[in-house]
Amino acid sequence: MATVLELKRKSLQIRKELLTMIHAAKGGHTGGSLSNTDILTALYYEVMKHDPRNPKLPERDRFVASKGHCVESLWCVLADLGYFPKEELSTFSQFGTRLIGHPNNKVPGIEMNTGALGHGLAVSVGMALAAKRDGKPYRVYCLMGDGEQAEGSVWEAAMAGAHYKLDNLVGIIDRNRLQISGSTEDVMALEPLDRKWEAFGWQVVTVDGHDYDALLEAFRSVPEAVGKPTLLLANTVKGKGVSFAENKPEWHHHVPNDEQLKQAYEELDAALAALAGEEERSGTHA
Repeated sequence: MATVLELKRKSLQIRKELLTMIHAAKGGHTGGSLSNTDILTALYYEVMKHDPRNPKLPERDRFVASKGHCVESLWCVLADLGYFPKEELSTFSQFGTRLIGHPNNKVPGIEMNTGALGHGLAVSVGMALAAKRDGKPYRVYCLMGDGEQAEGSVWEAAMAGAHYKLDNLVGIIDRNRLQISGSTEDVMALEPLDRKWEAFGWQVVTVDGHDYDALLEAFRSVPEAVGKPTLLLANTVKGKGVSFAENKPEWHHHVPNDEQLKQAYEELDAALAALAGEEERSGTHA
């Protein structure tokens, strides 16, 4: 089992890698990938049952990135775990690559192609219902964006998940409060988002999406209520970990220049050094 310090260090390394990819590709969804990195790190390194050596393991937990445009963090996690060679990250968004700007199920570890917002939860409902009917123990995790909540198909799927009592289904909202055109509350107001999901029959857990103790406790408590799907409302910061990108809507889809990449490396390296000092003081070495 990974310690919280190990998970924090891993997330900082992933942030450096995804920024490197986006800079080299001259394109990518920087802000949302940085905001969901801690969620993915908690899931893949500590929570989900999966095997990079056997990506189609029948009893594996399923993960669907419904906010598929923020795939950069997911590519970095899958490569780090060994689903494909890490060297392949340098081909991101290049001609002929498998690592396109959205999840591609030609790549091991990807359950479905996503990108058109509002589709992921519906397919996740189908996967979870299949598990129930087949008597399989796996869980289905679906990561959505908060801007994505304006899609009507999300709410159709939410109704179905509750109707079929899919307590093996976990929806996660990366609640960073920004989308490409500005604040979610200005574009299409969502609040009270927790009460809306509760009204659709889900058990809602609100959590700090960058706090590993809180994330792990929430994921490990699933199902939060027997006979109900669980919704983790993860409050996050768009652009998390890079000062000049945090809470800036223009970093939804933006490429760091050379100087910005250098500054981001320095900030993330400083955070890694602080973690090393924390490990030294606590006597936990990994």
